Amino acid sequence: MTPTRAGLLALFLTLVLDQTSKLGLYFGTDLVLTQPWRLAPFADFVVVWNRGVSYGLFQQESGFGRWFLVILSLAAALGLGIWMTRAGSRLLAVALGLIVGGALGNAIDRAAYGAVFDFVHLHAGGWSWYVFNVADAAIVAGVIGLVLDSLSPAGRGTSKDPAKTGPGRTDTAPRL
Repeated sequence: MTPTRAGLLALFLTLVLDQTSKLGLYFGTDLVLTQPWRLAPFADFVVVWNRGVSYGLFQQESGFGRWFLVILSLAAALGLGIWMTRAGSRLLAVALGLIVGGALGNAIDRAAYGAVFDFVHLHAGGWSWYVFNVADAAIVAGVIGLVLDSLSPAGRGTSKDPAKTGPGRTDTAPRL
């Protein structure tokens, strides 16, 4: 599978899983009325409407703020999507696909409802992590993939031309 196809598959699966989980929990259950649902001693399903960005920062109550974040998300998705089509490795393309799929999933929520539906709450003892959704988890996984890809020396000098790779360089292995 080419890097672009792998990235598109990651994008599509992220978007479908994100929207299916949100729509299923919000419209297909009584979670809104009966929250929290205890999944494990450290995890609950809850309903949180996030009008901001990551970790609830920059909360937007106005219509302008809402649509500004939608447009910003779509612009970021477009730019990262273009990068994804030019990715030289499957790892990079999948990482970008996860980020784009997550950004689009949250942009759909923001456009449709004015806020992003978050529902997974992780906690232990007195410690509580922010409430998130599938799109947020995919974005985090994609960023981790970007970091891993940036640390991979393979593919940085993939040319067989010694003038481009330098004398004695052996970093011509194919990338993942």
